[in-house]
Amino acid sequence: MLKVALAHDHLYQVGGAERVLAALFSLYPEAPVFTLINDKRISQQFLPQGRVISSKLQRIPKPSHWFKYFLILMPKIWEQTNLSDYDLVISSSSAFVKGLRVGPQTKHICYCHAPTRYLWDEKEEYLENLPEGRILKRFLPKILGSLQDWDYDKAQKVDYFIANSKYIADKIFRHYHRRATVIYPPIRLADFSVSPQTDEYYLIISRLRPYKKVDLAIKAFNNLKLPLKIIGSGTEYQRLKKIAQSNIEFLGELDDQQRNYYLSRCRAFIYPQIEDLGITALEAMACGRPVIAYAKGGALETVVEGLSGTFFPEQTWESLAHKILRFDANQYDPEKIRQHAAQFDEAIFKQKILDFVKNLGN
Repeated sequence: MLKVALAHDHLYQVGGAERVLAALFSLYPEAPVFTLINDKRISQQFLPQGRVISSKLQRIPKPSHWFKYFLILMPKIWEQTNLSDYDLVISSSSAFVKGLRVGPQTKHICYCHAPTRYLWDEKEEYLENLPEGRILKRFLPKILGSLQDWDYDKAQKVDYFIANSKYIADKIFRHYHRRATVIYPPIRLADFSVSPQTDEYYLIISRLRPYKKVDLAIKAFNNLKLPLKIIGSGTEYQRLKKIAQSNIEFLGELDDQQRNYYLSRCRAFIYPQIEDLGITALEAMACGRPVIAYAKGGALETVVEGLSGTFFPEQTWESLAHKILRFDANQYDPEKIRQHAAQFDEAIFKQKILDFVKNLGN
């Protein structure tokens, strides 16, 4: 029997990457899960805490709050994480976990959610949005350049890459010069259902951060005067609330039951950002609801024009507003949308992972 270990960058939020980790753990429930920091209040929702092994960064007070300030230490910590006793290591990576140490007999599969964003595609945006002072902004570009070299070097030592979309597979090849097999991340289709009744509101579920472009949707709905509900929290919450008019409602963080209730009854799901794939859009489809998405990134692999949603061509509020004005929810069949989402069910994801592992070296 294979001796397996799992590794994940950090555990202080629940998103698509964490849902992938949970699915991987269900395949290998005896595997330890190595991570930099672990917020037990969050990770206990999907991982038994006895299997989680966190790094020395866990010792700092409020680690999830101060975590980003230890950026320069993270590569070294992963290099010191020695998993050479394991036959198989699967890292769930959007940052530095790919740099962990394995032995010559260990097979290292990296399930890559994205090449480290703030080192590659989003480097300039990351620097622009830093709230810190001028001194840090002066020296950080040099640090990021050094980390980019490290990131590239460690990517060469990974045995196999799995990408969560063709969009990310292209990025892996462009930045790391490595080929990747695409296995789409999972949704649990059984957790979602088609509602017999829908309401007039549109819906966004998102972390409220700059790259999510929620402000773009707010500007569109401010002008359209149509009802929009926003589920989620984040650093942009106060700013977004100030610019939103009374037709826009912020619901904050909700539990899965409440969240899925709003998903199943919305007129359409609004998706203004560029994502690696886009789990929340798939979850909307699992509820039979169409998606209005910006025509770039992973959404192009999940949203089918006229079947499960539609696209707006430019990432501007005007382009989104124009598409909403022409949108007719009655043109979409909720059951057909749900059938489309079924191809991303967790059972399919698990079988593809098992097949991939079985065929290693073939």
